[in-house]
Amino acid sequence: MARIIKEKIDLRFLDWSHIRHSSGTAGTFLKSESNLNGIKKYYKLSNFDQEKGIIGHECINEIIVDRLLTILEVPHLKYELIHAEIEIEGKAYQTYLCASEDFKMRGESKVALDDYYLVNAKPGESHYDFCARLGWQKYIDQMIAVDYLILNRDRHGANIEVLRNARAHTMRIAPLFDHGLSFLYSCYSDAEAKAFDVMADRHCNNFVGSRSCFENLGLIAKKQDVFPGKLKADSKSILFADLEEILSETFRDQIWSMLYERYQIYENVCHNR
Repeated sequence: MARIIKEKIDLRFLDWSHIRHSSGTAGTFLKSESNLNGIKKYYKLSNFDQEKGIIGHECINEIIVDRLLTILEVPHLKYELIHAEIEIEGKAYQTYLCASEDFKMRGESKVALDDYYLVNAKPGESHYDFCARLGWQKYIDQMIAVDYLILNRDRHGANIEVLRNARAHTMRIAPLFDHGLSFLYSCYSDAEAKAFDVMADRHCNNFVGSRSCFENLGLIAKKQDVFPGKLKADSKSILFADLEEILSETFRDQIWSMLYERYQIYENVCHNR
């Protein structure tokens, strides 16, 4: 289960760079990295506002999705949620941030899937068919199903990566990563969260398929269950363990409603066509 470190850690040594989100979503997302004792770690913050500070909860979403994918037995990047003291442009903040280790193996380089597609696709080949031809259909099917469950708004082509080792002549697709812009990320209060329609089919930025996460379920092979694991009624306690003081009950209940209700629809669509 994804680890949560509640004891505050001093990470003021980190330098944060401003990354304007590629989808055009309002806000700034800050990233940093460290290399201590030969271990490279990447850090990212939730939505940062120059005047209000850290106002988002995207990092908490990463932890919930990490746990969800563990339950469903889907390969993914592992995250930690860390209570930290940080410094941005000379001002101190206390927040929860995400940390993850580098998923590249020694000798591997990475390239965004959209760039790789432009160079290697056959004329007229769809993004989905391209991935299937390269042996990544199971991965893409799982990604499509996961993105529907969590209402991932930002699965653009750079959020799917191809890892290559030119010397060893190997190529693989990176484990699923970057799920912060999902669930109720656009809500900043319990009132907004309570009013959020968790079943609405909102427009999302998908490299594979259409802008509808629900319509994209139609790409998955008929009567195919892409998840080895199952989401069950008692999975809620696993997903939200130790988050009670970090994420409000309203948000937790709404996120669970989204996941569980969408999971029932996913099973119905993929098993009964």
